[in-house]
Amino acid sequence: MTLCLFDLDGTLIDSEPGITACIRYAFDKLGVPAPADLRPWIGPPLRHGFAPLLEHDAERVEAAVDYYHERFATLGWREHAVYPGIAATIERLQAAGHTLAVVTSKPEHHARPIVEHLPFGQAFTRLYGPDPSSPHSEKASMIAAALADFGIQPQQTAMIGDRRFDIEGALANRVHAIGVLWGFGSREELELAGAQALARDPEHLAELLAA
Repeated sequence: MTLCLFDLDGTLIDSEPGITACIRYAFDKLGVPAPADLRPWIGPPLRHGFAPLLEHDAERVEAAVDYYHERFATLGWREHAVYPGIAATIERLQAAGHTLAVVTSKPEHHARPIVEHLPFGQAFTRLYGPDPSSPHSEKASMIAAALADFGIQPQQTAMIGDRRFDIEGALANRVHAIGVLWGFGSREELELAGAQALARDPEHLAELLAA
């Protein structure tokens, strides 16, 4: 690989505490009970989760998203942990001469302070995030933008992530689709999406990318 594109939540960081706290905050502000299991919310766009539970009321969905961002901007972005072994893998890839970037479903203004505060954040040349108003994942379009920005061929590029959106975005651009098994997606989800390889841990990921 020459260009390695990394998802953020569930791939570089375990962001469950911050994300779930912000979702519960949004439901509480709307006076609606939050679902018991919020792990499936991590990865897809927020509107995908809020809409069916708010009767697809566009105004209430947007209010929920705003409440989520209200808490995330002050507290939620700090509530995460780097997965064990990730720092060493990033250092190894950078030392080997790979170009690294982040492609995330988080709006850029939320993702940037997280990446900048990571102990290895300086390893990432660029950060791609969707428009905050978009109801879609946009992984495919962001990967396409990365290919254009870096001028690198798809066959020299890998997208690494824990959810089907990462795999689908990779395959739409004909780049290598690598799923990771330590995040929020299941092996079944990644395989059904068409992942071409699955990394069991960060060290195994480095070996896959080297090969």
